[in-house]
Amino acid sequence: MPAGVCGCCGPLRPRYKRLVDNIFPEDPKDGLSKSDMEKLTFYAVSAPEKLDRIGAYLADRLSRDVVRHRYGYVVIAMEALDQLLMACHSQSIKPFVESFLHMVAKLLESREPDLQVLGTNSFVKFANIEEDTPSYHRRYDFFVSQFSAMCHSTHEDPETRTRIRVAGIKGLQGVVRKTVNDELQAIIWEPQHMDKLIPSMLFNMQDADDLDRVGHPSTPSGTGQDGEENPAVLAENCFRELLGRAAYGNMKNAVRPVLVHLDHHHLWDPNEFAVSCFRIIMYSIQAQHSHHVIQQVLNHLDGHNKSTPRVRAGIVQVLLETVAIAAKGSVGPTVLEVFNTLLKHLRMSVDFELGESSRRNSSSSVSSVRGRESDERIVQNAIIQTIGFFGGNLPDYQRAEVMMFIMGKVPVYGTPCHTLDTVKIGHQGTKRIQTMLLSSLIMVTSGFKSKSMSAALPPPFLDPLFSISLMEDSELRQLVLEILHNIIDRHDNRAKLRGIRIIPNVAALKIKREKISKQDVAFMKKHGQQLYRHVYLGCKEEDNVHKNFELLFTTLAILTIELANEEVVIDLIRLSIALQEMTLNNEENMPMSIRCGIMALVAAYLNFLSQMIANPPFCQHVSKVVELRTLDAPYLLPEHIFRDKCPLPESLDKDDRQLYFQTADMAECLAGPGYNVERLSIPYIPQVTDEDRLTRRKSFVDTISLQVDIMSSSLPDKQSELAEEITFETLKKAIDTTGVEEQEREKRRQVMEKFQKAPFEEIAAHCESKANMLHDRLAQIFELTIRPPPSPSGVVSISAGHTQHPSVPVYEMKFPDLCVY
Repeated sequence: MPAGVCGCCGPLRPRYKRLVDNIFPEDPKDGLSKSDMEKLTFYAVSAPEKLDRIGAYLADRLSRDVVRHRYGYVVIAMEALDQLLMACHSQSIKPFVESFLHMVAKLLESREPDLQVLGTNSFVKFANIEEDTPSYHRRYDFFVSQFSAMCHSTHEDPETRTRIRVAGIKGLQGVVRKTVNDELQAIIWEPQHMDKLIPSMLFNMQDADDLDRVGHPSTPSGTGQDGEENPAVLAENCFRELLGRAAYGNMKNAVRPVLVHLDHHHLWDPNEFAVSCFRIIMYSIQAQHSHHVIQQVLNHLDGHNKSTPRVRAGIVQVLLETVAIAAKGSVGPTVLEVFNTLLKHLRMSVDFELGESSRRNSSSSVSSVRGRESDERIVQNAIIQTIGFFGGNLPDYQRAEVMMFIMGKVPVYGTPCHTLDTVKIGHQGTKRIQTMLLSSLIMVTSGFKSKSMSAALPPPFLDPLFSISLMEDSELRQLVLEILHNIIDRHDNRAKLRGIRIIPNVAALKIKREKISKQDVAFMKKHGQQLYRHVYLGCKEEDNVHKNFELLFTTLAILTIELANEEVVIDLIRLSIALQEMTLNNEENMPMSIRCGIMALVAAYLNFLSQMIANPPFCQHVSKVVELRTLDAPYLLPEHIFRDKCPLPESLDKDDRQLYFQTADMAECLAGPGYNVERLSIPYIPQVTDEDRLTRRKSFVDTISLQVDIMSSSLPDKQSELAEEITFETLKKAIDTTGVEEQEREKRRQVMEKFQKAPFEEIAAHCESKANMLHDRLAQIFELTIRPPPSPSGVVSISAGHTQHPSVPVYEMKFPDLCVY
């Protein structure tokens, strides 16, 4: 009998085909026949070698039913496949799985939403099955592409569109669960797959009507039935799961598509969604991988250095959120890299802002230029916040390194600064950068607690900081003092000292203090004179305002609390008396408001100091002076002089000794063990340094330009010969030497007294400063007089701002006769 005739005869068909045919009822509405399905399942379990044939036959029937649009039988076939898949666990299930995935692919390829959802549900069930052995040849490329396409469904019916998108997200979640734990399926992390997976999830998260439904970034958003049918919630959960399974080597491929998606959909401005995404990323990944994400965002920021200010500001704000989370854990080697990149973009933002302002006059649209400038300010403020917040969350040992790193970037006279070319950006740009970097230093140093002042304020940090405090800008000086407060105030007493005033009862403030350590005593011996000097010079700046005096008072008070022993107390009293004498003598013609402000500062500080050292006679002397001032000279007290429209006197009477603090009276009050009152008779004189010699209170750019002017004007060919007029009076003064001899004797007496009674540190600093001045003056003279040897080039060169004369060629030189033979 021919084989074809046997195929048509029912009883001669293979048993697995008969069992498969029996599970399909005549009317598909009756559903799957349970009894026949049990028989088919028993047969498949008993003869697992037949599973591949059963799967192939079911796939054949399903393909025909799909083509003939008999969707009822399609549902029955998929239900049967699902039950067989769940019941059979053996080595022979591998070929069956291939048939199953082929049928799922057929359903996903159809344009019917119901079939796509049906195929997705079957795939999700399959994804939840844990296989005993890995699959060497199975690939999921088609499913990644198809499920991603379903996530972007644009069906006309909103409910159908939601169903398809939910199914697509569930399918992607199934692919992730099936592949990420399988080492043989590492191909899923390759860019071609991540570029489909990640944007599909972000598209649905972004497409949510309300971003608040995404919930707190550290926890999954939706739970229950609503979450399962909400594309945004489901996509977020899948996104979290994918990132949580990412290894270190896969972080780049996982984060890069997020950045690209945000670029393509212009989601940096506004950046709420971008911030939400990176919060989810940082809370989902493993803590040790955080620095990799930060590096990715930094590289992306570099790639957008020519984008609009708002886009750059959006990226920086995302970086702020990223480092805020990463700083709580390990941030790896990118600590200084973060600051280096941010400082580079800060400089670029200043360049853009200054460039726009220079083109304002020639621009036709002034409002657009001003808008861009304000946008650049947004970028700069975002960078400063990021620097400060990141640095403030680091441990103290790393924070000290960051403080040194930022200070090294501040343009200061006398320190090399290769990153910021201050000559190109000018005075205005330099000031802007100085202000912003110091503002970031305030945030970094906030809450900084160091056991030793020597470690917190090393010379490479302290010297440039004090150089800035001598500039003719009250805002910069305020920032410097606030940085010092953050570092020196280790017991958080600043809030209690806020506002310059005569404190009636210092004990009521409950100030916290500890005994000064040996390390801090050594610090004050080494750097105390430097601190006093900058307070002294900072007081007599003519542009000082109320806030400057408040911060100076707080500085003196914090020094007393944290670093003052008996020797330092005497030095601080000497400093206060020197400020008072400077104000009374007024050799620099300071405005009356500044003079009265200094007198008020001295009164407020001596009142605080007398109560801190608990010396009743000293307190009584200070209180007496304050009471007399209240009656006769209220403008010398902080409560009056710093009020608006305070009446000022025409002059200060030096002869009215009762209104001023007297050195002799204070020495008598402090007489006794502990205090070396003999030093009070030595007037405090600030040591002279290079900063005073070269226009110490000028800004960085002005200092350099002034140097060039001085050097160029001192050249021999440009000097103006001014002859002094000789008269009878000048000859008489030259002959009369009596007054000169008296002055010389008084000067010698003061020098001897100073070297006998002054502290060693002050004498050493004075001698060192004079030696430095002599060395610098000699170097200046040699630079003007000694020229380089002649060379045959004859080229005019310019170095350090000075024009060098052209050298004479050899063949034109005239040698003495004895040298020619």
